[in-house]
Amino acid sequence: MATKSLYRFELASSPTEIQAYYELRRAIFCDEQGLFEGSDRDPKDDHAYPIVALYQESPEAAPLVVGVVRIYEIAPRIWYGGRLGTHPDFRRGWRIGKGLINKAVTTAHTWGCDQFLATVQQQNVRFFQRLHWDSLEELEIRGLAHHRMEADLFYYPPTDQLRPEQLTAVA
Repeated sequence: MATKSLYRFELASSPTEIQAYYELRRAIFCDEQGLFEGSDRDPKDDHAYPIVALYQESPEAAPLVVGVVRIYEIAPRIWYGGRLGTHPDFRRGWRIGKGLINKAVTTAHTWGCDQFLATVQQQNVRFFQRLHWDSLEELEIRGLAHHRMEADLFYYPPTDQLRPEQLTAVA
């Protein structure tokens, strides 16, 4: 009998998931990487869709948010992903990052995306390239080397993910 995966990748929907989503982003981008002071929130969060990786050790256990990413439309049919991160205790291998990227791009593709972009830190460029992304340009953001990258949508087919009529209120 196959065992059920301990990980799920989905739009954050409950207040608890959304709070944990922002707490993990703060821990990664403020506390760990020092890219922001106090909070990494910005105006893009007002219209972004938060996506989480949930880990559930057993059916009785409460799921934990162990990975995050946000997606948002920057122009008609052009989407952007950002603030991709994984809890330090769950960084073994690339399973969570790959799952979050897949969920982000396939969701946007389902919602009418013709182009999906992301700004990727230099150390993660090769990982994205293995997942069928191309580097469009090199950038420096907050003193760190980044690449603006584009997903090959052929490798990220649309799914049945419904687009919420309105964004969930965030704390």
